[in-house]
Amino acid sequence: MPLTMLLLLALGLAMDATAVSIASALAAPRVRVRDALLVASLFGLFQAGMPVIGWAVGAQFADAIAAWDHWLAFVLLAGIGGKMLHEAYTHRHLGTGAAPKAGEAPVASDPFHPARLTVMALATSIDALAAGVTLPALNVHIAMAAAIIGGVTLVLCLLGMSVARRFGESLEGKLDVVGGIVLIGLGFKTLLEHLLA
Repeated sequence: MPLTMLLLLALGLAMDATAVSIASALAAPRVRVRDALLVASLFGLFQAGMPVIGWAVGAQFADAIAAWDHWLAFVLLAGIGGKMLHEAYTHRHLGTGAAPKAGEAPVASDPFHPARLTVMALATSIDALAAGVTLPALNVHIAMAAAIIGGVTLVLCLLGMSVARRFGESLEGKLDVVGGIVLIGLGFKTLLEHLLA
């Protein structure tokens, strides 16, 4: 596979992770450098690792992966997005729930909590797992492919979060709602693309 084709594959696989990183940035009161690095590194790591797993598994499980990957991604993304919308409604409109201490965010509401990020990284990297199954047939060096896919994802996530925070100020107070809607929309998009294919 030529390098240009591999880069295009990496860009395509990175789009979901970039959208979710933008949603996370929009849902946060502020984005620290360490938050952005955590998101980008975790998403990049999953995007790099999943093709390797797919490559190792090989074509014998390709049909099984294709049968459930879109449903898993849909449930995870839509579930997290729905939870964000519920929290926004509960805490902002009804005024329920204890306020977090200064400098803290409750685990359930923290868009940068490692557990939440891990679930989203898994959800957005399932396509990379499926793509990895095809790599042996394309005569691709798996280490180079994983490095490029992970690196492209890391860079795009950092850029996406930076842009989201710069242009998201006009939505202050509604950012968690926007983030939730983005995640739910991404879940439905993933599901529909597979069902209509």
